[in-house]
This record gives sequence, C-alpha cells and structure tokens, in this order.
Amino acid sequence: MTSRHDRHEEYEEYEEYEEYEEYDLIVVGGGPAGSTAATAVARRGHRVLLLERETFPRYQIGESLLPATVHGLCRLLGVADEVARAGFTLKRGGTLRWGRDPEPWQFSFATTPRLPDPTATAFQVERSRFDEILLRNAARAGADVREGCPVRRVLSEGGRVRGVEYTGRDGTPRTAHARFVVDASGNTSRIHGRVGGARVYSDFFRNLAVFGYFAGGRRLPAPNDGNIFCAAFDAGWLWYIPLRSDLTSVGAVIAPEHYAAVQGDPRAAWQDMIKACPEVDRLLTDVPVATEPPYDRVRVRKDYSYWKTSLWIPGMALVGDAACFVDPVLSSGVHLATYGALLAARAVNAALEGRVPEERGFAEFEARYRREYGVFYEFLVAFYDMERDEDSYFWSAKKITRVDVDEAAAFAELAGGVASGDTGIPGAGGLGVRWSSAAAELEGAVGRLATADDRTNPLLTTRVVTETFRTGNDLQEQALYGAPLDGPVLPPSAHGALGVTEDGLSWLPV
Repeated sequence: MTSRHDRHEEYEEYEEYEEYEEYDLIVVGGGPAGSTAATAVARRGHRVLLLERETFPRYQIGESLLPATVHGLCRLLGVADEVARAGFTLKRGGTLRWGRDPEPWQFSFATTPRLPDPTATAFQVERSRFDEILLRNAARAGADVREGCPVRRVLSEGGRVRGVEYTGRDGTPRTAHARFVVDASGNTSRIHGRVGGARVYSDFFRNLAVFGYFAGGRRLPAPNDGNIFCAAFDAGWLWYIPLRSDLTSVGAVIAPEHYAAVQGDPRAAWQDMIKACPEVDRLLTDVPVATEPPYDRVRVRKDYSYWKTSLWIPGMALVGDAACFVDPVLSSGVHLATYGALLAARAVNAALEGRVPEERGFAEFEARYRREYGVFYEFLVAFYDMERDEDSYFWSAKKITRVDVDEAAAFAELAGGVASGDTGIPGAGGLGVRWSSAAAELEGAVGRLATADDRTNPLLTTRVVTETFRTGNDLQEQALYGAPLDGPVLPPSAHGALGVTEDGLSWLPV
C-alpha cells in the first residue's frame, strides 16, 4: 500500500500547494446531491470535504419536489424540521391538462395508507433557499464545506481515484486526497468523463426549455392551490409552479427545432408559448413579469435526458445530474439526485466501516440507481404517449412507436433485470409492447379519476405508477419506521440484495 508520505512525494511538483489534506470522502458540488452525500457520511463520523465552485445562496432551476425528498430523505439527514419551518408552498400533488380529456385532472400524493396524511405532501421551493438549507446542514453534520472552490481535475493512483486538484477561495491551487470521491457537480461536470465515458443521450426526450418568472399569478382552487400545473399544448407543454404568493415559475418544454427562434429573443418566445396555451395564459392575465433578481431573467436550457453506461469506478461515483437526467414533467430531478447520493453514501459508509466490501456496496448503489432512473423513464414514455394532439409536430414525435430502436436497446441494457420488483425488463424488441400496455393502462386510470371516490385512486391500480413511486414510499417508511415495510425494492441479485441500517445511511449484509 502506498504510504501517505509516498503520495505526498508524488505531488511534490506542485510546490505551491500549502498543505496535505486527507479525508475519507471528497464531494464535488454542493447542490442537493452533494449535500446529501456529504451529510450522510459525516453523520457517521467520517471525514468529509465538500468543494463547491459557487457561493451560496445561488440560483438553480427545479423547484417542485416529491414527498420522498421532503419526508424521507430530509428526515434521514436531520433537516426535515428546518425545511418544514422555511415557509415553502405546500404541494398536495399535481394538476394536469394532459391526454384525451380537455378538462384538467388531479393526482394526489396520498398513494399508500401506511404513510400518515402529513407525509402525503411536498413543497414548491426556491432552490436558492432550499439548497442552502441542505448545504448548511452538511456543515453542521461535520462536513468541511468550502465554497468558491472549483475542482480542476481528478487524481488517480494505481488504477484508483485518490483525490482531486482544486482552486482554493484565495486562488491558490490545492490538492486533497480521500478514499472516495463523489461527483455531484451537475450537468456541467468537468470530471464525469472519468466514469462510464461519454453520456448516452435520449432522442425521445430531446427537448428545449425556456423559462422565467411572474410577480404573482392566479392559483388553482383550494386545496390544490399549491399544486404544480402542467398543460400540454401544440408546441409541447408548460409548467406553472406557485413558489410564493408573489412569485410563479413558468416554463415551456418544446422541440429543439425552436432553438434558433428562442435564442434570437428568449423573452418573446417564452411569452408566445404562454399565449399559445389558454389554460396557463388565463392564470397570468394582467400579471407582471418578475423584476426581482435572479427571477428577472428568461433562461434557456437544452433539456436533454441522458445517462451513463457506468456510475462508478474504484474510488469514484457519479450522482445527480453528473450521472443522469430525465425529462422534468414528473418533478423527479431532486428526488433522483438525492436518492442516488444517499445510495452512494451507503456504499461509502459500509466500506469505511468494514460492513460490506467496496465493490459489493457500489454494485448495489448502481443497481438501485439504475432501477430508479429506469422506472421514471418508463413512466414518462407512457405519460407522453397519452397526449393525443396528432396534428402537432412535437406530440407526433412523442409516440411510443417513435422511440428509436437504438435508444430502446440502450435503455434495455441500462435497466435490464433491475427495473421491476417482480419481472425483468425485456429486450429492446419487447419494450414497445410493454410501454404501449403501460400507456393504455395509465390512460384508462386517468379516465376513471373523475368518478372515483375519495377512498380509491385508480392510478394506484396501474403497474407503471406503483413501480414509479415504490422507492419513494420505501424511503419515507425507512425514515418513519426504520425500514421499508415490504422489504427491499430490488429482487435478490446474484449476490443477494443488501439490507439497510435503521438510520438509512449504510448497507448491511443479509
């Protein structure tokens, strides 16, 4: 084994480095994924360094959360009460103008009677505030949090990642070493290429988002006044998120063919998209656009979905948008990011504590993370297929029959054998049948919502909905009861699925 002195000698060429730093874990990025990984490992008493290139609070998109994040993940991290006190808008579910029915329909987060009613909710959050709450919580948990410290590159030794080279807040180049590195630096990560090569991009979910904010806006009737509202229209779909009484996030997801027009005048294109969707336009009549920074800008993002062929190598793992991203219509971004980070933290803790070998722990991390991405991807394919605007270029391209064969094969490889709790994902040739069945089942359930009583949620009778929210329910049950009530979400692997400690922060052999 290389000694600390030998590793120091290896980097003696960098004479400007003032000190030798060594940790158990280095986390790159201080967003929800990075803060989750850092907190979960620091709470176990391990030495954690978190490096964030920006200074918080900072602006970030992605304001609509799912209950699993609020009542599961935040409780495991010890920050649930602070988030609850922050005054964020309460969200009971979603309201959608989507599918055959011209009238909007509702879905509720009350998906299982085993979870108390208060936990069947989430929040609409200003990410600048929410992310800072998580980051400061990581510091209180014992992580060494350093803002204004961009990571320049990853350091390797003997085929293993051993640390990072970064720039200190004073501009001084530095190195830090650790047994593990977690890249949580987002979709613009400079170091994700060390794991799994290039990203695999989805052509089916290859979209463009143009978004901004209004200083207010009408609200849906109570008790759904805090819901996210998603409305399909000819060119794509719009989100409408009530962040505060005087602030509403509005964004259009459209085909990338609109990119030139949007780049030419983003604000005019954004306003034109809103006017093209009567359901959203009515909510904004006579409402001024926001002038409060950073909400005074109209922004454009290539909203492309992607994943990596591998999510870890010895000494390093990818989480959050550094690892994968999927279409935002189901508000899954923060959930996927923080859940993946929790899985990585379990593997780090288990290895540091000698509970589970590194390779086994990270294999479990990758299998569960791939499963979660896979079920959301499947749900979204079926969900897009529900919209029946056959004269629209955007929606005609979002039919299951238009999923590229190569993409279906790549997805089958991504999720094969782990994307369902009871059956494996079929090969690419069988995915079309599976997805078409899911779309028909989902459409039928939505059609029964209007006549369902308060005790019956037709959506819960569908395979694709129950699978999509199964992990979130398990995460909430872990936080409330110390374990998922139905056992692990994955079927036993070749090695046997790992268990989870009662605090939810480490793997256990079973």
